[in-house]
Amino acid sequence: MAAKPKLGIIAGGGAIPRMLIETCLKEKRDFFVLAIEGNADKELITDKIPHKWIRIGQAGTGFKVLKDEKVKDVVLIGTIKRPTFSELVPDLRTTVFFSKIAAKSLGDDGILRTLVNDIEAEGMKVKGIHEVMDNLLAREGYLTKKKPDKQALLDIERGVVVAKELGNLDVGQAVIVQQGLVLAVEGIEGTDELICRSKDYRRKGEGGVLIKLRKPNQDMRIDLPTIGTKTIKKAKESGLRGIAIHAENALIVDEKETIKLADKEGLFIIGINPSGY
Repeated sequence: MAAKPKLGIIAGGGAIPRMLIETCLKEKRDFFVLAIEGNADKELITDKIPHKWIRIGQAGTGFKVLKDEKVKDVVLIGTIKRPTFSELVPDLRTTVFFSKIAAKSLGDDGILRTLVNDIEAEGMKVKGIHEVMDNLLAREGYLTKKKPDKQALLDIERGVVVAKELGNLDVGQAVIVQQGLVLAVEGIEGTDELICRSKDYRRKGEGGVLIKLRKPNQDMRIDLPTIGTKTIKKAKESGLRGIAIHAENALIVDEKETIKLADKEGLFIIGINPSGY
């Protein structure tokens, strides 16, 4: 069997970059990591891992590093926190990149699409994490012992409508609905902060539902909706009673442990496939 192409990993925070590196080591696949300062796990990126640390503002130079390392495939994975001003100060190559998007007022998805185009213009191929690792995409149907009741299903329907409009505007991927009321929608803060913020608006009675969907027409290779054990913990702390996630279009980090924790905390997880995506 022919060796797999050398993989470039542009790594933010969270567990998936670690899982991907472990997969490469297990498969003896050649790889190189561009670790984003202030985001990637310092304990993970050791001297034994071929890597280079870069600021977000050095992204352009990072492309050249990957090309010099003879990387063929690239995966962008992991969370990125809002950068400080010093982290954003661009190098020359990144200044050129910023100039391409400055006049477009793009949201996250638009910026990432431009980023993908720039990487592929260097002769590399951007891959989705699901293309290089198995068993990460959420399955359709009830994933936990607890199932949504009639009101929860109505909240999910409402959430799908709202999340789709958010996605069409390239604003966010998630919404929280309780008893038909939209408690909070995701913006730049990310899902964890969205969940925490929703607690302030919780009504009496059964808790709300987190609905998290891929944006309509979103490139499957970048920034897929993701949940994991941390999401479950935040949901429980904020009084939510369940999560609906986009089946075959979203990621569950460590699915077995995530479902186990949801069962323990009495939350439901359901994989849904709404139309129009």
